[in-house]
Order: sequence, then C-alpha cells, then structure tokens
Amino acid sequence: MTVPPPGAPPPGDPRPPEQQPVSALRADVEQAVAALADLSDRPITEHPATFERVHAALGRALSAGSERT
Repeated sequence: MTVPPPGAPPPGDPRPPEQQPVSALRADVEQAVAALADLSDRPITEHPATFERVHAALGRALSAGSERT
C-alpha cells in the first residue's frame, strides 16, 4: 500500500471515471484544486506531486465528461 504524501487529497471513487456520478468527479476535482491553496506554504519538493494530482483529477473529469455526451 502506498502512503500519500502530506497534504494529499483522500483517494477518490475507485470506479472508472465513466461510471462515477458527476458529483463524485466534481468533489475529486475540488479536493485536488483545494490542495493548491496552501502550496506556497509547503516545501517546493511537494509541488510536482500536487500538480500531478490536480492534473490527474482534471483529466479523469474531462474523460468522464466526454464519455457521457
């Protein structure tokens, strides 16, 4: 099991994005973006992982959105 770094959002819905309810995807994106709020207070070594989590959350939400149209 991998331990998330400090400040990491909790794991999201384990279902594939196209099966997640829109509210779950929105919550996942909001949690990831909220991690950016205190980014300047954290060590710069944590920044890349934070940006990767935000990028992944946005990618999942966009993928799921395109599957639903």
